[in-house]
Amino acid sequence: MLILKIALIVVLVITSLLLTLFILLHKGRGGGLSDMFGGGVTSSLGSSGVAERNLNRITVVVSLVWVASIVGLGLIARFSVV
Repeated sequence: MLILKIALIVVLVITSLLLTLFILLHKGRGGGLSDMFGGGVTSSLGSSGVAERNLNRITVVVSLVWVASIVGLGLIARFSVV
């Protein structure tokens, strides 16, 4: 059980860093903090390129793995006999 817990912690740390990176890579959609960093110029918001769609998919997959690792760690903490 200890190996599984360590593996889930490693997955959680890696996915946390990746999720932060992928979220920061997204284009700003106007307003807010994205304007401060030069994201105030808006182009066609309805259409996104292939790279943006792939980034969206990767972000969703990484976030699902992140949530699954949190749930797994919570279950291990709840049901472990210490």
